[in-house]
Amino acid sequence: MSVFLYLFLSVFGLQATIHCAQYKSSEGKVMTCHLPQQNATLYKMSSINADFAFSLFRRFSEEYPDWNIFFSPVSISAALVMLSFGSGSSTQTQILEVLGFNLTDTPMIEFHRAFQHLICSLNFPKNELELKIGNAVFIGQQLKPLAKFLDDVKTLYETEVLPTDFSNVSVVQQEINSYVEKQTKGKIIGLIQDLRLNIIMILVNYIHFKAQWANPFHVSKTEERSKFSVDETIIVQVPMMHQLEQYYHFVDVELNCTVLQMDYSENALALFVLPKEGHMEWVEAAMSSKTLKKWNHLLQKGWVELFLPKFSISATYDLGNTLQKMGMRDAFAESADFTGITEDNGLKLSYVSFSQGCTALGEEGTKEGDSPKAVSLDQPKVAPLHPIIRFDRPLLLMILEKRTRSLLFLGKVFNPAKE
Repeated sequence: MSVFLYLFLSVFGLQATIHCAQYKSSEGKVMTCHLPQQNATLYKMSSINADFAFSLFRRFSEEYPDWNIFFSPVSISAALVMLSFGSGSSTQTQILEVLGFNLTDTPMIEFHRAFQHLICSLNFPKNELELKIGNAVFIGQQLKPLAKFLDDVKTLYETEVLPTDFSNVSVVQQEINSYVEKQTKGKIIGLIQDLRLNIIMILVNYIHFKAQWANPFHVSKTEERSKFSVDETIIVQVPMMHQLEQYYHFVDVELNCTVLQMDYSENALALFVLPKEGHMEWVEAAMSSKTLKKWNHLLQKGWVELFLPKFSISATYDLGNTLQKMGMRDAFAESADFTGITEDNGLKLSYVSFSQGCTALGEEGTKEGDSPKAVSLDQPKVAPLHPIIRFDRPLLLMILEKRTRSLLFLGKVFNPAKE
């Protein structure tokens, strides 16, 4: 027996701050979000997720040195910690250690509840924004999942467990794709294209994300062909957005990089990091939750003449080998312990694939790639003295939720001319 764990990310949206409110889930169930103003575990979890994200990012950079990289740490963490519900012994310990959880300091149930709060706030309906994070477990109909596992994943992660006949691969593939397409209202289509044989369980995780800049760029100011230095020998031509605006920014002398914050229209922000030439690896190695906290305190608002490339990223990563190198070995071995899911023997992970759909960053914001609309901006006729920040070489990108500073997305734009 084997398990196929499939993680999918499609980036198009944004979340809102929720303290206590109700909404109906996609299944019609009334969900309640209880997010107190101060939640120590939620803040602690955001730091843990960030450190896991940077650790995973460094692995990706080593394995895919010339790739654009963009993924959702929260998405991956939520899927794996949910899987830990059904694991035991060293299998569970390794999953939690890779994620960075220290059960000596904080009981596991508190981390699960913190994830519950975060997912609940992400899924809360918003008038102008589109956002949906979800999980589903498709399990072989011959297996008998334990009641506790079913209750835990449904209560804490809004996850459905669906009995599935895996004897016909093409039918199952269509069934899963139709399910995700329905859950995301047609925004994610054709999730799985290469379903393997001999599968008895699939864990699907997806995010539908779309956000607009608080201060959109004017389309007419975009330079259609501008130089971007990929390295010392490769220069590509890319569309370069241009804007004179007030941004929070900071020059980190210690890490030899420039940091600029761009706000989305509601409760989220993007951090763009521009290392000095030849210092990308130095910055990557130093990134941590402490680095983010330091920047948060040192960013200062001021006028900036900004040049930022438009780009789209689409890629699929094989997480199986990466997670095993990080210490999550037993889950893929014959000795894997997933007795918390079912009493049937032989359950193990077959492979973990992380697929990220087309993510486009343009004049209006972060979204599914399409043609931007013209937006009028009021700018001063005479601007004060200001720095010029031109992102014309490889850069790092992070998207954070403002209230908890949770790192929702992390990436590197190595070559904006490539998807």
